[in-house]
Amino acid sequence: MPLTQPAWAPDILAAYRQEETIARLWRTKVGCFLVVALMPAGTVLDWAIYPQMQGVFLWFRLGCTFIAAVIWGLLFTDLGRQNVRLLAPMVPLLPAVFIAMMIAVMDGFNSPYYAGLNLVLIAVGTVLVWTARESVVFVLIVLGFYLVAGIASPAPVHWGTLVSNLVFIAMMDFIVVVGSFYQTRLRLQEFSQRFELDRNRQILEETNRKLREMDEMKSRFFANISHELRTPLTLLVTPLEALVHRGRDYSETEAQEMLATMHSHAMRLLKLINDLLDLVRLDSGRLRIKREPVSVPELVQGLASEVRPAARDKGVKIAVEVSPDLGEAPMDRDKLEKVLLNLIFNAIKFTAAGGTVTLRARAERETLVLEVADTGKGIAPEQLPFIFDRFWQGDSSSRRKYQGTGLGLAIVKEFVEAHGGTVTAQSELGRGTLMTVRLPLTGQIAPAEEKPDLARALPEAAAASGPEAEWLTKLYRRAEMFPAITSLRASLRPEELHWRGRQPKLLLADDEPDMLRFLKSQLNRHFEILEAVDGRQAVDKAAQFLPDVMVCDMMMPELDGLQVCLELRQRTPTRNLPILLLTARADEETKLAALRAGASDFLAKPFSVTELHVRLKNLVEAHTFARRLAEQNQALESALEQLKETETQLVHTEKLVSLGRLSAGIIHEINNPLNYARSGVQMLRRLGSDLAPERQGQFKDILQDIEEGINRVSTIVSDLRTFTHPNPMVLGPVCLDKVVETGCRFLSHEIKHGVNLIREVQPNLCLEGNASQLTQVLVNLLQNSLDALRQKSFAAPERPTIWVQGGAENGRIFLAVRDNGDGIAPENLGKVFDPFFTTKDAGQGMGLGLSICYRIVQEHGGQIRVLSERGKFCEFRLDFPSAALD
Repeated sequence: MPLTQPAWAPDILAAYRQEETIARLWRTKVGCFLVVALMPAGTVLDWAIYPQMQGVFLWFRLGCTFIAAVIWGLLFTDLGRQNVRLLAPMVPLLPAVFIAMMIAVMDGFNSPYYAGLNLVLIAVGTVLVWTARESVVFVLIVLGFYLVAGIASPAPVHWGTLVSNLVFIAMMDFIVVVGSFYQTRLRLQEFSQRFELDRNRQILEETNRKLREMDEMKSRFFANISHELRTPLTLLVTPLEALVHRGRDYSETEAQEMLATMHSHAMRLLKLINDLLDLVRLDSGRLRIKREPVSVPELVQGLASEVRPAARDKGVKIAVEVSPDLGEAPMDRDKLEKVLLNLIFNAIKFTAAGGTVTLRARAERETLVLEVADTGKGIAPEQLPFIFDRFWQGDSSSRRKYQGTGLGLAIVKEFVEAHGGTVTAQSELGRGTLMTVRLPLTGQIAPAEEKPDLARALPEAAAASGPEAEWLTKLYRRAEMFPAITSLRASLRPEELHWRGRQPKLLLADDEPDMLRFLKSQLNRHFEILEAVDGRQAVDKAAQFLPDVMVCDMMMPELDGLQVCLELRQRTPTRNLPILLLTARADEETKLAALRAGASDFLAKPFSVTELHVRLKNLVEAHTFARRLAEQNQALESALEQLKETETQLVHTEKLVSLGRLSAGIIHEINNPLNYARSGVQMLRRLGSDLAPERQGQFKDILQDIEEGINRVSTIVSDLRTFTHPNPMVLGPVCLDKVVETGCRFLSHEIKHGVNLIREVQPNLCLEGNASQLTQVLVNLLQNSLDALRQKSFAAPERPTIWVQGGAENGRIFLAVRDNGDGIAPENLGKVFDPFFTTKDAGQGMGLGLSICYRIVQEHGGQIRVLSERGKFCEFRLDFPSAALD
């Protein structure tokens, strides 16, 4: 099968040749490698067969190898890659030429080197893999080289050898050509299959991508349509249900407001249904264009007058510019009105208050040009190509600010093209948008007897009766004129500065003013109402007013209902706020997403007011019960803390009472011997005068030491009595240095064992307090420091040290106790003053010491703080207010 056989498509052949070019480059490099490797290796054969010609043949082989190496190097350059089809034939021709030269030099047709030509042919058939045509040309060239070399050789010809060699070479040539032919055919078939497979895979991937896009578009469309259908349905069914069941409970004004709401949303629903039916007609090819003479100036001015009230409500100005020479044009009036109304209402919707929408109409040769320009937000350049696609919206998320189905501009495009015209858009972000419609001014006028298409939503037969058709026509026109635009007043964010109502507070969050107004009218008898018109305001008001329950729409600007739930659940004050979501989608996925986001309950639109009341009542009662339960838990926790503190005080008092009883007996037993000792000292002093003068000095020193020891024991006993029998009601001047001296004396037996005590206390600094309680605080702090120093190993020259400092600073008295122990772990710093908190081993402390210190310092009007760095130091600092200064 030839390569150019019609069975192969041109695109397949082009792609195959491109791939073959790349493969030929790689195969030619392999061929160069074989020549460079095998030609010098043939020297062994020269040594065995023609030893006398070994030197000459070596030069032949080296020359061939050098040229092949040069070609090999060129193939790695751009020049070589571009000319691979020229260089590739040179690779097998080089060894063929040099082998033919060696045949010509020695033995001619009798030379066994003809086998080298067969090796070259094998390389062409298996390594280089040329086409059949190229192989035929090459084998003929090789055969010619052999014949020329044999004829040029002076050696005699042996015909038997010649025939034998020619037969072998011819057979090898035939094998190479046939093999090349079938290899080329198989490669092309395999490539064609791969090519088709890749193309089918790409088609499948593209189809799959389009299907995913269509599925996403379908999901967005149904989500939008569900919202756009269910919201007006809710405001139709729910007020109607309320009027039917509780009509007597409403005043005439309230009933009229509810009927007006129902009417406006019925018109909104009718307009949406008409848009969908127009799309159905466009797809089915049943849309008819009924051309009739239409006064363009009158049409444009009339539409401008009709939309001005809606624009005025939004705070937008309508301007009209009509060319004075413009007259009638053959158009379908209904379709052209719908085109212009869609463009005008779109412009009003996306233009902020204070902006302008301008309608222009003019004729350019045989074309009617209609323009709608606005000064609104504009359209991003990357979105412009898609604005006329069906169901497309600039913001398709559930938190978009502007609602809609994405059908308006698609219908505009279809109607304009049905007239044989075009519609284009130009826009700049922040500056505005210009929509331009161009329609031909020539067209066939519909015959007078043709029936007008009056009832779009009904079968043709239903539109036959005159009064009904006229009523339907007016109804559909009113629906087309109904603007789906929120007025400026309705879009204002309501603000409540304070709230003092006694009823449960309910926060309503919905961007639909009518829905917000209706819900408020139905719920204000049982709740104090707060309002929010977007998700961000809903979160802010929930955090500000902490309502008892919240009703939130799923689709809102700024933040959608799910994001509102997530944000409120992340804030501590609103974490338990009951949230009821109103959603237009009742599928399982939406329900699960709402629950995962933290919604307490949800209602699908349309819903029953009675069901809404019951659900809100349940949520409020559950929230109230949970809040009361939390308050009870808090009260119980507070009572438990008070019980723990009382228990601490009782334990402390009992310990002091027990210590007082013990010390009373000890003091009594010590005082008697002390009195005897004092009497003995006085007696010895009188008797000492009888001693020899040279011994009286030493005797007096000994008596002095004994007397000082007795006085010290007496002082300790006195301090112990004061410490164990405190009178907390009695406050008096307490000298700070005396407190420090007493505390250090109590622990002197422990401090002396390897602990360096440094005291820097300002003398004669007094405060109003209880000396025994302050001494108790200091003893506790010193004891803790000693315990900490025992647990740390000190490396020279560092020594275990305690610093006690006291003085006046900034009008306050301070006392600081610092040690260079291991300090307190950062996670324990906030708990050291808690009752029963201790880091010591079991049996070494109850965790009450620092708690008692904290209470005593507070009773003295002071503060106690702790500073610590793990492994370096720990310092307790006591501060007393200036009012305590004496």
